[in-house]
Amino acid sequence: MNPESIDVTRLRWFVAVAEELHFARAAKSLHISRQKLSHTVIDLENELGTKLFVPGAQPTQLTDDGVELLRAARELIARADAASDPVPIGEITLRVGFVPGVTVSKWTRIWGERFPETPLEVVPIPMVEQLAALRGGLVDACFVRLPIDRDGLSMIPLYRELPVVVVPKDHPIAAFEQVSTAELADERIQDSSDIDAIAGAIELVAAGVGVTIVPHSIARLHARRDLVYRTVTDVPDTEIALAWPTDLTTTLVEEFVGVVRGRSERSSRSPAARTPSVQQQSKKVQAKRAGGGRPGPGKKQAKRRGR
Repeated sequence: MNPESIDVTRLRWFVAVAEELHFARAAKSLHISRQKLSHTVIDLENELGTKLFVPGAQPTQLTDDGVELLRAARELIARADAASDPVPIGEITLRVGFVPGVTVSKWTRIWGERFPETPLEVVPIPMVEQLAALRGGLVDACFVRLPIDRDGLSMIPLYRELPVVVVPKDHPIAAFEQVSTAELADERIQDSSDIDAIAGAIELVAAGVGVTIVPHSIARLHARRDLVYRTVTDVPDTEIALAWPTDLTTTLVEEFVGVVRGRSERSSRSPAARTPSVQQQSKKVQAKRAGGGRPGPGKKQAKRRGR
């Protein structure tokens, strides 16, 4: 399998399906028909001589080769983007991070439609570095997995994730739709506290060495054809939120918060409805970044608008 022979556009389409694990949603985000997207994936499979998605699986699941291609495709796309023309001088980029398991394609699509003149850069952030990325100015906002130290941060909760247990396909647990921890009492539970290193625990489960309990999106992210996952009824949910430094609540950040909240473009609560241009915030953001991410002496902090 040689992904470098595949053009970047088809790689982007494949990644959209692999991240959404839903052909219809991926096609909508790409502004193409579902049929065209399905044909592209079939052509890719024929070209590579392997199946990228498990045939007939509901919900959609990646095969091992599909997972391998996803990793390679992300690297190739990042390399292609880095080689493209730089952002014009004076044009600001909003940088938004996301931790493993979070799918950001919906929000990036809406942002691109609403603010085509302001690039949105999405940055994958290891969960262990989510707080440092926010406080260190690596990103302007970040989709985080709670809990997190909220000191100095503004935050909006987005959704909760059910915990699931990952087991081999032929494991007795696979016969059930959901289980309790009592039913897992005799199982060896692999440590899943480090989300960034969860691939190791998944590999052990695939090798028949115990089971592991993870958030639903993490199980989807590391889906394999030899493993299944089932809901665990008595383990606490995990929560995903959007966070950003309170004293850096710029118009750009407020606009992105509005996109995530689902506000319409004409909403009276949108900063764009109250200011002449989003681009006018560019100079302010650039000045703050140049000063280490916080306003210097004598400078007014960006005020949070009524929300």
